Amino acid sequence: MVITEVRIKLCEENNERLLAFCSVTFDNAFVVRDLKIIEGTKGVFVAMPSRKLTDRCQKCGCKNHLRARFCNACGVRMDETRATREIDGRAKLHADIAHPIHSGARELVQGAVVKAYHEEKERSKQPGYVCRYDEYDFDDDIPSYAAIAADMGAKTARPHAGHAAPKPPHIAAEGAKVRSEDFAAGIG
Repeated sequence: MVITEVRIKLCEENNERLLAFCSVTFDNAFVVRDLKIIEGTKGVFVAMPSRKLTDRCQKCGCKNHLRARFCNACGVRMDETRATREIDGRAKLHADIAHPIHSGARELVQGAVVKAYHEEKERSKQPGYVCRYDEYDFDDDIPSYAAIAADMGAKTARPHAGHAAPKPPHIAAEGAKVRSEDFAAGIG
């Protein structure tokens, strides 16, 4: 997994803990948006994109956010202690949409994002600064989905009888090492 781009959208100076939003592109193929850069008690950290957790009204069955004091549909009073609690006693009100599976991946993402955040802060001090966060112009040098799929099909096609299949370039160069994405695609 290679982080190929990080885009930062700085928040206004308002003495809040939220410093910026960002998007992270992996392998020029997959973008995760709405990561938050937050000033914590131990320094800057990256919060993954999340959604609000909901439950249903016992009277009408309507979905309501766990912080809701009254049902959005029927107006009945909701139990304010219905949210599950973390070990430290805080209510669990959000669930991550996308997040790293292990600490190494988290450190990779956080390191790249924090570095890009500091670079963007410096860039923002320059005259004529323009935020690039929302500017997603698809360059011609990035292969299309169809080209990638066709390339993958060619790599996984079976060889003719009596002929050995050539190794894909990334496997031939790395010897017997198989990358996780190749294993998942059935190449390894």
